[in-house]
Amino acid sequence: MTENPLNALMNPRSIATVGAGNNPTKMGTIQALSIIKDGFKGKFYPVHPQDKTVLGHKAYPSVLDLPEAPDLAVFIVPTEMVLGLMEDFGKIGTRRAVVITAGFRETGAEGLALEKELKEITRRYGIRFLGPNCIGLVNTAIPLNLTVMPLMGPPGLLGMASQSGTYITQTLGLLRRRGIRFSKAISLGNEADIGINEALAYLGEDNETRAIALYIEGLQDPARFLEIARRITPHKPIVAQYVGGTAAGARAGSSHTGAMAGPDHLYDGLFKQAGIIRVYSVEDLYGLGWALATQPPLKGKRIGVITNSGGPGTAMSDTCNAGGLEVPVFSKELQQQIRPLIPKQGAYRNPVDLTFFLSAEAIGLTIPELVMKSGEVDGIVLHGAMGTGFMEELYIHTGEFLGISCEQFVEFAREDLTPALSLPGKYDLPFLVSSFLDENDDFNRGYREYNVPVYDSPEKTARAMNTLWEYRQIQQRAPAENSPLPPADEAAAALIAAAVEQGASILDEYSSKRVLACYGIPVSDEGMARTAGEAVEQARRIGYPVVLKGCSSEIAHKTGRGLIHLQIKDDEAAVRAFEAIQEAAGEALPVLVAQMVRGDRELVAGALRQPGFGPCVMFGLGGIFTEALRDTVFRMAPLDRVVALEMLESIRTKELLGEFRGMPAADRAALAAILQKTGNLLLLHPQIQEIDLNPIILAGSRPVVVDALITV
Repeated sequence: MTENPLNALMNPRSIATVGAGNNPTKMGTIQALSIIKDGFKGKFYPVHPQDKTVLGHKAYPSVLDLPEAPDLAVFIVPTEMVLGLMEDFGKIGTRRAVVITAGFRETGAEGLALEKELKEITRRYGIRFLGPNCIGLVNTAIPLNLTVMPLMGPPGLLGMASQSGTYITQTLGLLRRRGIRFSKAISLGNEADIGINEALAYLGEDNETRAIALYIEGLQDPARFLEIARRITPHKPIVAQYVGGTAAGARAGSSHTGAMAGPDHLYDGLFKQAGIIRVYSVEDLYGLGWALATQPPLKGKRIGVITNSGGPGTAMSDTCNAGGLEVPVFSKELQQQIRPLIPKQGAYRNPVDLTFFLSAEAIGLTIPELVMKSGEVDGIVLHGAMGTGFMEELYIHTGEFLGISCEQFVEFAREDLTPALSLPGKYDLPFLVSSFLDENDDFNRGYREYNVPVYDSPEKTARAMNTLWEYRQIQQRAPAENSPLPPADEAAAALIAAAVEQGASILDEYSSKRVLACYGIPVSDEGMARTAGEAVEQARRIGYPVVLKGCSSEIAHKTGRGLIHLQIKDDEAAVRAFEAIQEAAGEALPVLVAQMVRGDRELVAGALRQPGFGPCVMFGLGGIFTEALRDTVFRMAPLDRVVALEMLESIRTKELLGEFRGMPAADRAALAAILQKTGNLLLLHPQIQEIDLNPIILAGSRPVVVDALITV
């Protein structure tokens, strides 16, 4: 296995910067200060053409004057200087670099040409690099900070790879106040060399990283991303935010980092297939990622709700329940233990509501411990543990009556919170906190120091618990199966080649179904007719009732054009239908005579190649309302049986696949096989661009493809 280049890049023993000076308003100097001030213990070599010293360190007039080849070179210089400097570092033996400088692919054709030259130089010398157009990296274990914002506090547990530099640097202060700390954070920029796939693989193997957060504007190799992520998610959670799914998002991402975006529904399917938890805001990326990084696994769905107010307790209960969790009524024994600890008007059945009873010990320690010891819950959400922050708010109105300072007033209520703060780690249960106070409250500050997530609303707290439950479902999925591709069928290849040679962009329905049948995909019994007599012969062979359809590669949609006739029950009706189709077409048109498949449930399946994304498979509710209802899901090909079966359970109307209004349950194994084989077709036959199977009718429990088109 090839060594991940980030292993060395994230752990340098010596760093050289080009672009850092003594002006603290310049970006290069700011980033050099982060290296010096935030605890890096290795050697620091500033390169500066004029200054003899930079930030108290000896400076060197050129790269070639350095006393040794540094492990890592950091570039914060004008774009036109990068290539020459990279060449110099290559000559002296440096093999890792971070190119902060922008002005490459993201700016257009001229910048793209520069980026290609940069890659040629680095390949020649064996240099692996981050960027260009990135903001650096963070490794709290060393510690090392190459970004522009200060890194403070102990090492963290959340790893991050981001296609936006802002999200690993401008947010450092905000995250610190919320108690969220990175283990490693990697700004990827244009990904000219090291990309998100290598970053994901690195974080997946990093022992200090307990959960991974990804900010994504586009993927260069989705298939490889899927392969890496599926290897990680069974044992380490991944949360991801994707923002390139709209036209505006894709355009912004392209101008930002040159990212190649794709339709939102494909990324949504990719994340589900990989076991990645998708979020839709950077706040959730951090907040839910931190819950996954810090909390023990949620072993079951029973949640205890403890609050000092009815509203937050109700909101947390409702949100947990909506996310698939339960808020069970406590046993009589546990209720009897809780009841004496709260006011008479309080609730004790679950939620436990102290109704503004200001006992820090009761809400923070005694009641949570009783609930955790009971064995009746698998996790706890808590709202309303308040200390010094609450007292500061009270002092605004009460201070003038008391005749004491705010500090004295707050000190009057200060308690030793250590037993309460250490409680969550004692019982190995997820423990999440909601508070409307900020970090100046000693409860909030203390919880965060003990790696207990604190959220600023009850709903966010409950959603974080729901996320722990979602990850448990991911871990319990059946493992992926190795499903090797079958050999390409010669008859199918001949049909496709013939269409390509004739310049056709679409195989007609009859030819499309013959290709499907070559791979064992169940299609309706049918035959071609060029005369009314042949139509009758085919109908007799198949057995009435039958369907007659005009069949041509130039006609994709026949409904509404008079080219399809259903429920043909005898020879005379077959002749009339054949003649009506010829009249509607206005020309001699071959007619497909097909078995009349009976069934009230219509499904759709298909496959397509999305530029920059690769072959994908689609499944959903079919028939004439497919486009209107949009109840479809997508996954990347090839599919194994496990993923194909998961697709069936992912549509909103999945109940239709079960026993429904007297109809038998669908043959899920047969449906899954159709999806697998449809995806394989694109992989086995590169000429195929798209496959459309609509509808697939459930004849009883058996799926039958009654209409199909293959685009080449």
